[in-house]
Amino acid sequence: MKPLTRKEELLLLTILKLNEEAYLVSIQDCLANITGRKLGMSTIHLPLSKLENRGLIESGFGEATAVRGGRRKRIYRVTEKGLKALHDYREISNSLWMDYLKLAKTPK
Repeated sequence: MKPLTRKEELLLLTILKLNEEAYLVSIQDCLANITGRKLGMSTIHLPLSKLENRGLIESGFGEATAVRGGRRKRIYRVTEKGLKALHDYREISNSLWMDYLKLAKTPK
């Protein structure tokens, strides 16, 4: 399986955090709050499409709301395959961090 990018990891974790409220604007807002940077819609939408094509997330439509002029939100969910990809990413990251910490503690 192709490894995740950092942005993909952040998107998957954000979708998990938002749960049933994981739609494009809420994902954008959540990431802006966490990172302190506002990402454009296309910066989020394109990776979401790629994650969906890879089977790491799935989406469906929520209920229509008057606030959105009767349009429905596309709600994203992380699949089992996506959870496994996150787990694998964390294992790799943890291993690299442990190696770094060992080197950082070694006297020069």
